[in-house]
Amino acid sequence: MFGPPGFAYVYLIYGMYHCFNVVTDSAGIGAAVLIRAVEPIANITGRTQGPGLLCKAMGLDRQHDKHDLLSDHLFIARAEHAIPQSIIETPRIGVHYAKEWALKPLRFYIEGNAFVSKP
Repeated sequence: MFGPPGFAYVYLIYGMYHCFNVVTDSAGIGAAVLIRAVEPIANITGRTQGPGLLCKAMGLDRQHDKHDLLSDHLFIARAEHAIPQSIIETPRIGVHYAKEWALKPLRFYIEGNAFVSKP
């Protein structure tokens, strides 16, 4: 999470689930976005509605930590034909321990999308 922006931060939680994050700030500053779910468009057959399910379906694990997301085999691309969508902003999920940060509106998703992870 303290690496350069545009790189992956992948870690193991509960000793069994991987989480995939995108580092978003300068090296040395701990800032990243957790990717909780994706809508698969090709080559993914497993469920992707949740960070652990997403990593399992995409085969992401600690080997992908510090991976440059501008590479040819793991990257984030702009949609070819973007459809206007409404973005919903809500408090985060499963972070009750984060005290006042648990209620901050730091979770974003496309309204009505079937691939949004559920609380």
